[in-house]
Amino acid sequence: MKLASTAHQPQGYYGAVQGFPCNRCGSRRREELGVRIPRPLGQGPSRFIPEVEILQVSTEDTQMHTLFAESFTTLGRLDNITLVMVFHPQYLESFLKTQHYLLQMDGPLPLHYRHYIGIMAAARHQCSYLVNLHVSDFLHVGGDPKWLNGLENAPQKLQNLGELNKILAHRPWLITKEHIEQLLKTEEHSWSLAELIHAVVLLTHYHSLASFTFGCGINPEIHCDGGHTFRPPSVSDYCICDITNGNHSVCETQGPVRNIPTTEPSSEVEALMEKMKQLQECRDEAKASKEEKATRFEKEKRESMLVCCSEDEEMTPTRDVSRHFEDTSYGYKDFSRHGMHVPTLHAQDYSWEDHGYSLVNRLYPDVGQLIDEKFHIAYDLTYNTMAMHKDVDTSMLRRAIWNYIHCMFGIRYDDYDYGEINQLLDRSFKVYIKTVVCMPEKTTKRMYDSFWRQFKHSEKVHVNLLLIEARMQAELLYALRAITRYMT
Repeated sequence: MKLASTAHQPQGYYGAVQGFPCNRCGSRRREELGVRIPRPLGQGPSRFIPEVEILQVSTEDTQMHTLFAESFTTLGRLDNITLVMVFHPQYLESFLKTQHYLLQMDGPLPLHYRHYIGIMAAARHQCSYLVNLHVSDFLHVGGDPKWLNGLENAPQKLQNLGELNKILAHRPWLITKEHIEQLLKTEEHSWSLAELIHAVVLLTHYHSLASFTFGCGINPEIHCDGGHTFRPPSVSDYCICDITNGNHSVCETQGPVRNIPTTEPSSEVEALMEKMKQLQECRDEAKASKEEKATRFEKEKRESMLVCCSEDEEMTPTRDVSRHFEDTSYGYKDFSRHGMHVPTLHAQDYSWEDHGYSLVNRLYPDVGQLIDEKFHIAYDLTYNTMAMHKDVDTSMLRRAIWNYIHCMFGIRYDDYDYGEINQLLDRSFKVYIKTVVCMPEKTTKRMYDSFWRQFKHSEKVHVNLLLIEARMQAELLYALRAITRYMT
């Protein structure tokens, strides 16, 4: 029986057809069934990484099967962020455990508040991917749909969090104990210290996750806004079974993927390894004085202001998310703008290890431990490889990336020689880092492709793990320092 006539279907409508059997599932498919079949706009979880590489890792690693099962049981889905993090199972396990605790386990904030704060945080970077995920989760746990019409429709208590969200996302060094006091002493709409710690961790988590989403070119899932189209298929033998077996891309008629030759000299990796070797030899021979290290930090901080993110690039289309936050014109500004001085945060004066960790764990038990574990896994993670080379000590390079990010945020480690950063990170890499960390919504595939052109995609994902954890720690340090100052 025909379920719908094709004579009066709206333009752009198409459905499954029957008549000739599908050579995959045996169903017939020449006559219109009247079923609208969504087709993905993207190929795979990422716009930047070939789908075949992600699928290959997913099927080869047995540990992934367990992680996927746990993630699906917990969230009811396998989102594309999880599928891209599959390159690094040790980190993914820690990430999923931390996120599960923040969103679903016992804590100071009710469940719908947690998801709404996630929406607020992701919206600051126009990250419609994360906004859409948490709109669905917010409604699933009983959140009021009216809140989704705009921040002004949410409770005053959440509205008051908007200022902290704004500063944390774009200029965290400006947070003071007065911002904390305003939230804790607003009479009927006040936050408790435990609630505020929970909120701060959620905000920093989702600001950083927005960086990962844009930095790795995460595609929306097929069921989300921007993830599908109802455009007619480009081939005549399309069947409804293709929805489940991966043969449903809008790019079906494209030929085989070819390797694009790179103009990068074949010695790119070797040159970087040689620089690392030379720097290690210099360390062994003579150490820079405290004065020299201080001078080099200030020089690197000034130079980081000259690293400009390309603003003429076409930005990833996003749905309008501005209703979830206030002051849409507020954005990132360089730490030390001309004519303005903000004191450097010395790590020995306030650090995660000595100060932040214990404060979080005291007010939100176990979360400090989970976050600390995640920081250490991202920072210490290594396979002792660089592109095609094995048995390589990458600690110097990982530290340079981490410290460069903290330098952009005004955080200084007195025992580190910041002269190493310019030796190890070239300009295209610095542009990518700064964009992903400070203005992730401006990240483009060209930026992703332009750095480390001989390195594997798994290594670039590893870079993103360093970027998001260093960013989260920097935001946390400024927020927790302000809370500490308020408490004392």
